[in-house]
Amino acid sequence: MPSERHMVLVDRKGNVRVFRLARTMFGRGLYFTGAYFVDGLMVDTGCAYSATELVKALGDAAVSTIVNTHSHEDHIGANAALQRRFGAEIMVHPDGLPFVQEPRRRRLRPYQRFFWGYPEGSAARPLGESVSSEHHRFEVIQAPGHSSDHVCLYEPAHGWLFTGDAYVGGKDRVLRADFNIWKIIGTLKKLAKLDIELLFTGSGSVRKNGRQEIVTKIEYLEELGQRVLDLHAKGWSHRRIRQKLFGRQDWIAYVTLGHYGGWNLVRSYVEDKPESVEKELS
Repeated sequence: MPSERHMVLVDRKGNVRVFRLARTMFGRGLYFTGAYFVDGLMVDTGCAYSATELVKALGDAAVSTIVNTHSHEDHIGANAALQRRFGAEIMVHPDGLPFVQEPRRRRLRPYQRFFWGYPEGSAARPLGESVSSEHHRFEVIQAPGHSSDHVCLYEPAHGWLFTGDAYVGGKDRVLRADFNIWKIIGTLKKLAKLDIELLFTGSGSVRKNGRQEIVTKIEYLEELGQRVLDLHAKGWSHRRIRQKLFGRQDWIAYVTLGHYGGWNLVRSYVEDKPESVEKELS
């Protein structure tokens, strides 16, 4: 259900309604984020630009609870609109509460304002160890790396894992300056121990064989990390390592003015390396 400037694509995977949300330009979605609705529970709400369209797409659905996987602007954007429309209770990791309640505490960079915009603040309370709906119980899994307030939701009876941005598909060539690649790997290893039937990602894509997807991602990130550390041990600079492993700079580095970049990925592999990895290499 596209509009001139904003897009909401609606799908269904079993009992879960899937929403892919984006601001558009020339009829094309610029950067999709995902939101999911099942049994009264909304997992994430997309960005501020698509809030009105998401409310319309939900129709008369009874949204009683919203869980934000984290407090980034592209995951909390329709919180306030849905709370007004449905009276939904909003829950987020305690570290994310100030940013859900007052999103302008976090200063957005130009690309973030363009893609997603500033959300409206909303009332929220801290998440506990689980969230229950009428027919389901979701385990809250701490998932740092992408942000300190990141969680995933796991419904073991159906093997549903809602990852937010803890899992991102593809082969990473860039990292945001404030992300920690080793904590991301640690989170993925925790998730790989689960029995996963469907993987509901932060971009709105839904993947089968979820555990294998995560294992493949771990293998890629660990292999890449080993290559980075081997070159660093030879005295190579971060810039030279990036050029060797990734070639030409990715477009996102230019769009974000360096907030995302290959050098951030190299830096995190080197500077954020935990002691356990250091011992394995010594």
